[in-house]
Amino acid sequence: MKEQKTYILAIESSCDDTSAAVLLNGKVLSNVVATQKIHEEYGGVVPELASRAHQQNIVPVVHMALDKANIGKKELSAIAFTSGPGLLGSLLVGTSFAKSLALGLNIPLIEVNHMQAHILAHFIEEENFDKPTFPFLAMTISGGHTQIIRVDNYFDMTVIGETIDDAVGEAFDKSAKILGLPYPGGPLIDKYAGEGDPKAFRFPKPKVDGLNFSFSGLKTSILYFTQKHTAENSAFIEENLRDICASIQYTIVNILMDKLKKASKETGIRQIAIGGGVSANSGIRNALKEAEKKYGWKTFIPKFEYTTDNAAMIGITGYLKYREKDFSEQTVTAKARFKV
Repeated sequence: MKEQKTYILAIESSCDDTSAAVLLNGKVLSNVVATQKIHEEYGGVVPELASRAHQQNIVPVVHMALDKANIGKKELSAIAFTSGPGLLGSLLVGTSFAKSLALGLNIPLIEVNHMQAHILAHFIEEENFDKPTFPFLAMTISGGHTQIIRVDNYFDMTVIGETIDDAVGEAFDKSAKILGLPYPGGPLIDKYAGEGDPKAFRFPKPKVDGLNFSFSGLKTSILYFTQKHTAENSAFIEENLRDICASIQYTIVNILMDKLKKASKETGIRQIAIGGGVSANSGIRNALKEAEKKYGWKTFIPKFEYTTDNAAMIGITGYLKYREKDFSEQTVTAKARFKV
């Protein structure tokens, strides 16, 4: 029996990227992202400026997504949107737009949990990309989240470990700021780490019970480390930047992998998937590939464009919900906090 054509328009506006995508069943027809450059001069995302930029970007981004997919609004089956977690002002822009358009077109509205979407991005139809089978472990790593999740079905997810303070993406960005690198600094640490010695300097790994994470102590130790050495030699960071970056990345990757190995051992699950912006980090990707050989894991790393905040991952989640007729009412609201 031939599968019915389902066109989903997806909208993502949880932080500082405005994105819209169109999916035909599980296949991405378009995935448009407008990145906000204004935050670079402030060294981090300014919520008020982010929500204003979303208001400017959302109409042209949605128009472009429909145009690239070569379909009209009246062909859409449903509209999926990020309702949380994220910056409330940013979420309100996407939520309001999605609700209005769904009402105007008289089609179903589907709210999506941003963190679930990072995991379900693995189920987008892509050539040369395998999909995990249930159950599997997912590690979601981003600027706002660090979690290990047991995934037993598309919407049967259990958080078994999470950060008790800062997220890993924040640890990368704050470390970069300490080193005088511009925002966003995480990708720059990754870039310089590839040219440095990961064992040049030692940073402490926090002792946290169970499968939880902590990164605040590591950030503090990096701050004290740089203050001590620059007091002795003002050019210390400049002269050792690549080795410092490599050592920071090596420590962070080890913290993540130690917990992932523990989770795999405790659950007996050897299928490991990663998601979130930090999953673009080459150190983490390489460590996963090594673990695949060493521990007999099957690892799943999404296509690069589906790791950062994007609407395609919202679209695949919306499509999976559409199949189950899991629709939202017009009374649905944006949520700054939204548990998996």
